[in-house]
Amino acid sequence: MSDPSDSGEPPAGLQLTTAEWGMWQAFRNGSEYDLSSGEAELDDPNGEHEWGPRRSVRARVLALLLLHGPPALLGRVASLHLTGAYVTGKLNLSGGTIEPYFELRQCRFEKEVLMPEAHMSTARLVNCYLPRLEAARVRTEGDLHLARCSIPGGIRLTDATIGTDLLLNEATVGSGRHIRAIAADGLNVSQELQASLLVTDGEVSLRGATVGGSLFMYGSVLRNRHGRYALHAPQLTVDQFAHFADAEPDRSRLIGSATPPTGTYYPYTTPGAARRRTKRFECTGGVKLDDGRFGSQLVLDNARFQLERDQELSLRRVTTPELCFTSQAPERGVVVLSGATVENLVDKVGSWPKDERLWMAGFTYQQLIHRGHFSLQQRLQWLAAATPEYSPGPYEQLANVYRLSGEDADARAVLLAKQRRRRETLPLAGKLWGYLQDLTVAYGYRPGQAALWMAVVWCAGVVVFGAEPPPPLREGEAPQWNAVLYSLDLLLPVITFGHDTAWDPRGGYQWLAAAMILLGWILATTVAAGATRLLRRQ
Repeated sequence: MSDPSDSGEPPAGLQLTTAEWGMWQAFRNGSEYDLSSGEAELDDPNGEHEWGPRRSVRARVLALLLLHGPPALLGRVASLHLTGAYVTGKLNLSGGTIEPYFELRQCRFEKEVLMPEAHMSTARLVNCYLPRLEAARVRTEGDLHLARCSIPGGIRLTDATIGTDLLLNEATVGSGRHIRAIAADGLNVSQELQASLLVTDGEVSLRGATVGGSLFMYGSVLRNRHGRYALHAPQLTVDQFAHFADAEPDRSRLIGSATPPTGTYYPYTTPGAARRRTKRFECTGGVKLDDGRFGSQLVLDNARFQLERDQELSLRRVTTPELCFTSQAPERGVVVLSGATVENLVDKVGSWPKDERLWMAGFTYQQLIHRGHFSLQQRLQWLAAATPEYSPGPYEQLANVYRLSGEDADARAVLLAKQRRRRETLPLAGKLWGYLQDLTVAYGYRPGQAALWMAVVWCAGVVVFGAEPPPPLREGEAPQWNAVLYSLDLLLPVITFGHDTAWDPRGGYQWLAAAMILLGWILATTVAAGATRLLRRQ
């Protein structure tokens, strides 16, 4: 196709229609060209109504304007602002360089839009119908807007580079004959990726994608009933926040669909309309965020995950300063946190699955922040659900977090629970010895219980030896008999009052004395260890 002449006239033989001629002149003037009818039903780009020649333009003419458009009128900037048009044919911008800014609103495309490896400044398609968008390796200097668009055949943005923001708010995307609704592996977005109130039917793939700002999916609905994953985003890197949460009125700035770089207020409700209810983030199908890096926060708040038994909500080896896991617990499937590293874990009781459907071997965190009441007993049940087979790591991790926060009693309770779980894996002899340790000194984690047993043994010794005093070891050298001091001397290691070596118990009393000495070492050591921990903490 020859370039338009410097006069701005279309090429000879192009034979523009009335609608196309008006669009041509509006392009040179940089003004909006509106072909809408003014009737909502006829202006709906998703409707199957007749558009007619008055509102139709050829994709060939659009491509000519964008790739080799005529010069602007004096004092004007050439740009395409088209509203309410029906675009016939296939719009093919593959590999082209598109210098003019273009914005299409409420337009319907007859066939798919092709722009792989195209280079452009800013492109905005708002509330349009596209059978499919092919834009692999596309590069923009500014925004790419697809807000409120219906794209039943899916979007391909593989290895695309977006100079500022990518907006998919309120878009509806299907997969057509493909597996993926949105294929964006290797996508690079310099600023924000906004996909709030997005509805997809098919897999959303963001494998290896990079977002220089934040990722927002407020109130989005992701479904993939015929595949394993609804959201497949391993190795995703988000420099700031990644939010999968409710769409609420105070988040309207992040849901607005056509926000120019200077910022435009987008009302959460239209004037006189009923206030929108909070819309929950929902995901039907597996989620894979393995090896993801989130610079500030990863939030899964009040989200609803519908998984099959063989599907996962997988956060393996995720790294983030704060993980907010306050979603609804999935009824089926598995939640996996194995190898994840976070500083703050924000959670609530009802967010975690039960019945051994939580895996978190190697999961490390430094601080727990509860939403609502989360008792120690419930936290131990949380650990039990995560370790169907005994593993000491999760218990030691939780105990360390409690210890660092000054909750030493809770830390000891967790370590005691660890020993009791370990006991279940031992042979019979080990179990019996474990029960004895648990009954007497609680594996050393309850010094008060050991002190109580010391008191009981002491009193028993006083009663027994008080009723039947032993003979002196050397006649005339023994101190005055005192059952209280003698029993205490037997129990206390290291310290001596001189009574234990002055008397000579015989027969069964000798065995009783030996048992008291042995118990004294065990119990006193436990009490001393508890006192040492207390002094160290103070």
